[in-house]
Amino acid sequence: MDYEALSKSLDALCHGETDAVALMATVACELHHAHPLSDWTGFYRVTAPDLLKIGPYQGGHGCLVIPFTRGVCGAAARTGKTQIVPDVELFEGHIACASTTRSELVMPVWNGAGRLLGVLDLDSNTEAAFDQADADALEIIMARIFKDAE
Repeated sequence: MDYEALSKSLDALCHGETDAVALMATVACELHHAHPLSDWTGFYRVTAPDLLKIGPYQGGHGCLVIPFTRGVCGAAARTGKTQIVPDVELFEGHIACASTTRSELVMPVWNGAGRLLGVLDLDSNTEAAFDQADADALEIIMARIFKDAE
């Protein structure tokens, strides 16, 4: 995965934008087409205390609502830590929004003021599709892209 090219593309596309949903839509589209193993790429937005709702995404249908207490997305939102799950069958409480999902990478997305906007969720039909290098690169990109988001 060429994160340098993705980063440059997103910087150009998102320059000056502060609307979180517009940024999420652009990131989801670019990342989905750039990552060879991501079968579902999108965001779940914080819409109420301890509650995520589907945001912009690419791929098949996602779950509409995810409480912070459930699933990989909920764990990322609840703990504030990126979740790398090589085999979703081994993640207690995994929510199967798609029966074909084998692995996930989910990270919290914050704005520069420290407000949790939501989580970025990448799902793959391939086991162990995501690793720490993916997480590290995406965390840097998300922090920069969403720094001024509202």
